[in-house]
Amino acid sequence: MTVLAGIDTRGMRHCETTTLGVLLRRQGLDLSEPMLFGLGRGLSFVYWDAKGMDVPFLGGRVRPFELTRNLAATLGLELAVHETTSARKGWAQVAAAIDSGHPVGLQLDSYHLEYFRSKVHFGGHVVAMYGYDDRRAYLVDTEQQGGAVSTGLAALARARPARGPMTARHRSFTVTVPEALPSPRDGIVPAITACAAAFLDPPIANLGHRGIEKAGRLLGSWLDRAGDPGRHLPQAARMMEEAGTGGALFRNFYRDFLAECAEMLDSRHLRTGHRLYAEAATGWTRVAALIAKAGESDDRRCLAQAGELLGELSRIEHEAMRALSLLGGESSPRPGSAAAASAG
Repeated sequence: MTVLAGIDTRGMRHCETTTLGVLLRRQGLDLSEPMLFGLGRGLSFVYWDAKGMDVPFLGGRVRPFELTRNLAATLGLELAVHETTSARKGWAQVAAAIDSGHPVGLQLDSYHLEYFRSKVHFGGHVVAMYGYDDRRAYLVDTEQQGGAVSTGLAALARARPARGPMTARHRSFTVTVPEALPSPRDGIVPAITACAAAFLDPPIANLGHRGIEKAGRLLGSWLDRAGDPGRHLPQAARMMEEAGTGGALFRNFYRDFLAECAEMLDSRHLRTGHRLYAEAATGWTRVAALIAKAGESDDRRCLAQAGELLGELSRIEHEAMRALSLLGGESSPRPGSAAAASAG
């Protein structure tokens, strides 16, 4: 039995930032969830449709694990990633890290986790593991899932070799913070401008602001295509609001990230982006409510209203990212801040 002592097991709102928080706090780097998300360039949008889906998937963030890679690059962290097709090797890698005193991040299919409340296959889920015994693995998941939780080793073994979209077979990872703790302020401008560039100029029409606009145009068909609109549309709305796939959660994160940044940098572009993302977050909550209402009432007008609102949200987020893309040209430490004092 190995269970690491002194682990901060608080769960946050999103799985990947929750896991990163556990791994980084273990080494003395304690960042807010919005700061982890923003420095990891986590904000995005994807409209994903495929044969067999009840309704399309609206994703409000970058692909699973991309945030982790981005954050490591932004802060100069050492990221060690292990993937294998062998269950034996995959477990040995995890056990070795924990036995040596390091919590480990795991990417897996949440469907198989015994404590997980929503029994839907999702192979992009991420948890932190900090211990195990002969029967159970001890994990940190999101606040919604209970924070400090455990699952049977057999269930964990079924969850790890997931295949399909957004999966990685037996992926585990650790991060190492450099001896001199990195300053988040140094990564703000490159993280924001890179995120803005990707959002403003997506390679295909399903991504970024173009994807939001496309979702708005196609949303009206959801009542026709859903096999059980009364179940599938409210379920999609719950995912948007509670899991953040395409709803307000990640827009709230980015709003709060920009607010934290504005305390360190004096920038009108930051203030503009913050104001517009506060507006966008409210709009996404309204979209989710209208989608749920459409399924519950079979009222097409609700989807029409939600589609129009998505068109407006595309415009708002495009305007926000255009402002943020200009950030590098005029930002400076806010007078009186620690950064300004050190710059002097």
